[in-house]
Amino acid sequence: MVFLNKNQRAALARVWNRDGQGMTYRQFRATVQPGPDCVLVQWCGMWLGIEPDGYTHS
Repeated sequence: MVFLNKNQRAALARVWNRDGQGMTYRQFRATVQPGPDCVLVQWCGMWLGIEPDGYTHS
């Protein structure tokens, strides 16, 4: 599993709460991948980047 800091974990939980895509939080968390200076997660047909400060963008 990719390491997430506290801000990234909170941001990921907010994304999951909007649409968990039929996954538990743990399953969703396991899909996180490392990116350049952020972590990436596929969500609702797009890739989201979650920065170390929690800022989330597509």
